[in-house]
Amino acid sequence: MNSRESLTATNRWVVKIGTSLLTDSASGIRQSAIDSWVEQIAELKSAGVDIVLVSSGSIGEGMRRLGWDKRPGEVHRVQTAAAVGQMGLVHSYEASFRSHNILTAQILLTHADLANRQRYLNARNTLRELLSLGVVPIVNENDAVVNEEIRFGDNDTLAALAANLVEADSLVLLTDQNGLYDSDPRESSDATLVRYARADDPALLDMAGAPGAHGSGGMETKIKAARKASGSGATTLIVSGQEKDVLLRIRRGEELGSLLTPGSGRIAARKQWLAGQLRGNGKLVLDNGAVNVLKQEGRSLLPIGVTEVEGSFTRGEIVICVDQMNNEIARGLVNYNSDEARKIIGVSSNQIEIILGYGGESELIHRDNIAVTA
Repeated sequence: MNSRESLTATNRWVVKIGTSLLTDSASGIRQSAIDSWVEQIAELKSAGVDIVLVSSGSIGEGMRRLGWDKRPGEVHRVQTAAAVGQMGLVHSYEASFRSHNILTAQILLTHADLANRQRYLNARNTLRELLSLGVVPIVNENDAVVNEEIRFGDNDTLAALAANLVEADSLVLLTDQNGLYDSDPRESSDATLVRYARADDPALLDMAGAPGAHGSGGMETKIKAARKASGSGATTLIVSGQEKDVLLRIRRGEELGSLLTPGSGRIAARKQWLAGQLRGNGKLVLDNGAVNVLKQEGRSLLPIGVTEVEGSFTRGEIVICVDQMNNEIARGLVNYNSDEARKIIGVSSNQIEIILGYGGESELIHRDNIAVTA
């Protein structure tokens, strides 16, 4: 079975619908667009597919209701638009799904919800229970309360994390483009649609373009989302939402959009959570030997392989591991606080007790608490 054909058999999808497919600056939410998406999702559900819907559109609808024709730059004004528009967005979906006798649930998340392990598990359990009951969860970022330091920043990232939460088979990112091109089709007549690629192919980011005027994402965010979703084994499809009945055609196996397959096998749920964290509380700079140990051998990170500690963190917090060029290698839960770590980096583990005056773990980060992200 090839990857396109596998979409005809998968049973759990996360579908993300972009702002441009739902709203415009003049009329806000287009109910006809909502109804079309809901009709397709209802048919998929009748075929046995669980759907988690990640929907943009609240800010665009809020702008319409507030009479704004340009997305504001100030965070508090964006949050105001989101708070106003979320009411209309959810009402539109709820009314449309109700006509198909399908219950919906609103799920608003922040990065803090998923950075905390217990809240992450709570969110996962809630989403899975909703799916088991036949409910369609409608997920969005809680834009009204987050700030720039703790926000996801785009719904592509949120959709990828939702795919990890529910261990989805497929992540469908609906956009206003046909998919990913090898160059910008707006500037080059020779641009070719990338039909298939591995999500971890480094060349993909070189093909990414800039986001649109009303949305916050772009091809770069979609590629990064595909990489995150691949941690749970999900295949990502970047496809135009302007194609008629696109979800149903995907289910039939039609060759639409750009299919990005997982580059490696599914990783453990705990490591999916670690890899999905958007921010760490500090950095550990690794030498080349430590980089190879993490990437090639999957072993623990020892103090001797660390050359520098950046930032302030406490024991048990998430830190980012980078190489000498500041490229991210991994994320993990550290066994020592930043002051202790600075004292023991570059030394053998048997020297830790002598330096600190008390015994502790021999690793800075145990292999069970490391997720390689490079």
